[in-house]
Amino acid sequence: MKLLPPRAFLPACFLVFVWFAGLARALRSRVLRYAAAGLVAGQALWAAAAPPVERIKLPPGFHIEVLSDDVPSARAMTLSPKGILYIGSLDGQVYALELQNGRVTGRHVIASGLESPAGVTWHDGALYVSAVSKILRFDAIDAHLNNPPKPAVVIDTLPSETHHGWKFIAFGPDGKLYVPQGAPCNVCQKDRDRFAMIGRMNPDGSHYEVMARGVRNSVGFAWHPVTHELWFTDNGRDLLGDDVPDDKLNRAPRAGMDFGFPYCHGGDTPDPEFGKGHPCSAFTPPVAKLGAHVAALGMRFYTGSMFPAAYRNNVFIAEHGSWNRSKKAGYRVVRVMADPDGSHARQEVFAEGWLQPGEAVWGRPADILPLPDGSLLISDDYAGAIYRVAYSAP
Repeated sequence: MKLLPPRAFLPACFLVFVWFAGLARALRSRVLRYAAAGLVAGQALWAAAAPPVERIKLPPGFHIEVLSDDVPSARAMTLSPKGILYIGSLDGQVYALELQNGRVTGRHVIASGLESPAGVTWHDGALYVSAVSKILRFDAIDAHLNNPPKPAVVIDTLPSETHHGWKFIAFGPDGKLYVPQGAPCNVCQKDRDRFAMIGRMNPDGSHYEVMARGVRNSVGFAWHPVTHELWFTDNGRDLLGDDVPDDKLNRAPRAGMDFGFPYCHGGDTPDPEFGKGHPCSAFTPPVAKLGAHVAALGMRFYTGSMFPAAYRNNVFIAEHGSWNRSKKAGYRVVRVMADPDGSHARQEVFAEGWLQPGEAVWGRPADILPLPDGSLLISDDYAGAIYRVAYSAP
């Protein structure tokens, strides 16, 4: 066997390297093309199939229908006085659905290219939208759905961290805009006046202050229709096992209360790293423990007259569903009944079926919104859908 001379050895190695690199690039390109084609085909098949709402189980007398299945990554919802349903998303767009007699008569994209505009709320003739570090305001948007105006910047100095950075927002009875800021981590010790809290500000973005501390990640809150006190959901930390800690439904009758994060989780589980010297008894306990990893997101009080009287002032909570539990949990809507002071809380499943036998998932509830006619809307960011639940006596 004749060996290459030393002067030719390195160039030969280089040529072999180039050949293998070219082959690798060709294979990678082909794999990516096939993967992209498969993804597009999968999306097309999904888009062609309507969400199978017949699989949803509800109490007797309740009925569910698809209001729209064309709202990708649908998250928080708000309704304008003119009956325009605005929907935030995680895909950069904000949607508007014109509603008439329980049906969609028009669909619009009023904003695009935003950073996770999950939160939307209506106040004094304008739509407010959260976009991680910013709150934007769309003035008189109802009248300009086909030609949306450029939004005004209410504030752009909120934390830019995207881990738990998208925000549910809402105006309280005090006229303040409530804007939470989740912890930028699974569990960590950060500035508790800036992270893991619920804040509030004036409608113009001024005077941002802490309303509640120790809140790992609240993606849904509302005010009790009798007491006008703030109630909110809070997501528990991960990586302590399948069954701890619980997500929570909390009540904050006054400003300045502490709900425990990162020292205590679920109301009764000390953090193994940060809990020493911070007993759970030092923090405000939850109204209800909702279960571990159910991912409790949007919540609303029901004040309508369509549902039976026993449902009035109940809390409806969208449980988005677990992401890393060995056996999936959540993927449903639950109903919590409690006294106005948060005592005697009990809960039951209201709607389930997005999680099928064998742990197949076709939808994930994200937010809840009662309509003036007494029906209830549920957004689903997985199916890109909005559902309407109505009641008629069986």
